[in-house]
Amino acid sequence: MKWFEYGDETISDKELMIAVPSITIGVGILSLPRFIAKDTVSSDGWITLAISGILFIGLAWLIAKLASSYPDQTFVEYAGSLVTKPIAVILTFLLAVHGLILGAYVMRVIADIAKEYLFDRTPVEVIALSFLLVVVYAISGSRAGLFRLNMMFFPIIIFITGAVGLFAIAWFDPKNYLPVFKTDFSGYLSSFKSSSFSFIGSGIILFYTCLVRKPKKVPKMAALGMSIVPGLYIVIYLMCIGVFGNLVTANLSYPIIELAKEIEIPGGFFERFDSIFFVIWIMSIFNTMVMAFDVSVFAFESIFKWKKIQLILVLTPIVYLMGMFPQDLIAVVRFGEFVSYYGISVTFFVTIGLYIISTIKRRKTNAKA
Repeated sequence: MKWFEYGDETISDKELMIAVPSITIGVGILSLPRFIAKDTVSSDGWITLAISGILFIGLAWLIAKLASSYPDQTFVEYAGSLVTKPIAVILTFLLAVHGLILGAYVMRVIADIAKEYLFDRTPVEVIALSFLLVVVYAISGSRAGLFRLNMMFFPIIIFITGAVGLFAIAWFDPKNYLPVFKTDFSGYLSSFKSSSFSFIGSGIILFYTCLVRKPKKVPKMAALGMSIVPGLYIVIYLMCIGVFGNLVTANLSYPIIELAKEIEIPGGFFERFDSIFFVIWIMSIFNTMVMAFDVSVFAFESIFKWKKIQLILVLTPIVYLMGMFPQDLIAVVRFGEFVSYYGISVTFFVTIGLYIISTIKRRKTNAKA
C-alpha cells in the first residue's frame, strides 16, 4: 500500500539516538524511585543509577558497534554470516519475543495506572485494548514515521519533567539528602538489580541500524542516546527524595505522579497538574510500546517473510492476551520481573556472543590478507 510509505524508509543516526531513550524510558521510571529508596539510605540511590547507566551506555555502544559493522544488512543476515542461518533465526526469534512480552507488560501497567488515576470506572481490559489499538494503528504505517514521532514527543517529555522539578522547588528540603554514603554493599547490590530493569530496550539497535543512512556514527549516537536515560532517572529520583524523603518515597507506588499531585501552579491556571503530567507521560509509554511491538514485527518479517499487516493481525491478540493474563498486582510485578530478566539476558548474551565471533572472524580475515 503506497500510502503507508514515508520517503525512502530510512532514518538518520540522530533519529536512532532518540529512539534509544524513547523505548527505555517508560512505565519503569514511575515506580523506580520507590524501589531504589527501599534498598538505599537517604539519597545514595543516585550512585546505583549512575553505575547502572554507565554499564548500559557501554552495552548500547557495543550493540551499535556490532550492528554498524554490517551496514544495510538485517540482523538475521549478519547474524547468519556469523553463526549460521538456523541459529540466527533462533536468536532473532528470541529477541522478537522480548519485544512482544515487553509490549504486553507496558500495555497492562499503563492500563492499571490509568484506571487508578484517570478512569476509575472503566475496566482495565477496555483501557488496555484502547491503548493497544492506537499502538497497532501507529505501527501499521511507516516505520520511519515512528522515529519522527519519537523526535516530536521526546522534547515534550523532557519539558514536563523539568516543569515538575521547577514547580516542586518550594517543597524541597535539603536535609532529605543527608546523610550520604551510608548504604551498605547489599543495599547497593539490591538497588542495582532494581535499577537495571529500567534500562532494557537497547536491543532495538540490532535491528534498526540497517535503516540508518550513514551508520558510521551509530555507536556514538547510541551511547549518547542511552546517556540521557540515567541522567533523567537521577533527576527524577533526586526530585522525589528532595520532596518526600527516603522513607515516604519507599512507600509510594508511583512517587513521580504523587509529586506532580503536590504541585500548585500560581494563579490556579491548572488545578490538577498530575493529570497533565500523566497524559503527557503517556507519550513516553506510547513510544516504548510502539518501538517494542514494531521491532518484534520487524524481526518476524525477516524470519517468515510475511507482509507487515499480516504479522500485526496475528501478533496483536497474542500481545493483548499476554498482557491480560496476570490476575492481580502481584502477578503483574512478577511478569515485569520476568520481562526484565529475559530482556537483559537475551540482549547481553546475544550481543557479547556475536561481537566476540565477529572480532575473531575479522582478525582471521586480516591475518590471511
